[in-house]
Amino acid sequence: MVSGIVIYSLFLTLALLAHGYLVNKRAGALVWESLLNTEMDHFLGRHSLDPNYRWNDSETLTLYGTLMGQEPPIEFRSLDVGVHDEVVVGSKEYVVLVRSVGGDNAILALNISGMRSSKSGLNALVIGSAAAMVALLTFATAMGVGRLTKPLSDLARRIVDLQPAISGQRLVMAEGESAEIGVVMRAFNGYLGRMDQTVERERTFLNMASHELRTPVAVIRSSTELALSQHDISEMTQRYLQRIRHTAEGMDELLALVLVLAKDPVRLLKHSEMTDLAALVPEIVNDHRPLMSGKALAFEIGTLPSAWIEAPPQIVRAAIGNLVRNAIENSDAGTIRVSLELPAEVVISDPGHGMTAEEISRVYSRHARESGLGRDGIGLELIGRLCEHLGWTLELTSGGGTGTTASLAFAH
Repeated sequence: MVSGIVIYSLFLTLALLAHGYLVNKRAGALVWESLLNTEMDHFLGRHSLDPNYRWNDSETLTLYGTLMGQEPPIEFRSLDVGVHDEVVVGSKEYVVLVRSVGGDNAILALNISGMRSSKSGLNALVIGSAAAMVALLTFATAMGVGRLTKPLSDLARRIVDLQPAISGQRLVMAEGESAEIGVVMRAFNGYLGRMDQTVERERTFLNMASHELRTPVAVIRSSTELALSQHDISEMTQRYLQRIRHTAEGMDELLALVLVLAKDPVRLLKHSEMTDLAALVPEIVNDHRPLMSGKALAFEIGTLPSAWIEAPPQIVRAAIGNLVRNAIENSDAGTIRVSLELPAEVVISDPGHGMTAEEISRVYSRHARESGLGRDGIGLELIGRLCEHLGWTLELTSGGGTGTTASLAFAH
């Protein structure tokens, strides 16, 4: 903004200088023309009354022609009738009036060499004054704009300092701030209030929904465990019950993720523990082997270097387990490879159906639910939002029909 005003001021000053120069040049030409015509008219008038009247040259005015019996310099002879400016003869500069008198040209020359040096000094003074004016105007503009924008800059800085994780924050109007800034603050505080209400409603709903759903899920799990403890059930029934149990466990993990999203990340991380991913990953893989029943699938556990992270263990288990379950559900045959890369990244590659670019983008989008969940279910969306919530990184790559690789990088 300041630079724009300064550039505008500079162009305005240059325009004024150009206009002044043209006006000065035209005014000078009119002065010379009036002076020379007056002198010429005076001489011709006197000469018509007294043919013996003679012109007396001065230091600056010289008359040439038949009337004076004085031949003009070569530079003057080719000039047309009229006034001619900046005619140079040797080292001198003249303004020349040529007038036709009795079939001959009378030439009156005004030596302006001395005046030219004074004019150059005046031009230098004008240019210097203009430069000083531009500098002064630039300084005044910068100071003025700075004073005008400072309240907005201060307000923007205070908005940046607001912490998204803290509810109830408001901007407080300082003493001496303008009424315009007060209007902006009140509007922004109203927006913050509406945002707090929206976030609180969402958290309350998530808390209530997840807790209410956990009760029937717990009943399903306990009933399934009780049924599996019976010795007189058939093998087929046992497989069905195991399927129900693992589905209930998966549902419990999803509910845990929902609860995480309803909590403040700062408060959530206070319940973190040191967890060794190298020990946890094989446990999660073994817990999910029953889901492969009836499919020609196998697990291949790659390199598992020691990688410790500080995070809520249940959430880490739920996040990795969800990715493993998703790999099983979207694969029919082949090998699911699970490995661990330093500093703390779990990589799961499946031989399944793959994902399209649109399906992957939905995982990263907050509005995935609005456009349909697709075959990957709500799990991947929750993992994506969980990563954003806790500062983790989820990356999905797929060859489109040739399997999917999910990389979950934990904050180390």
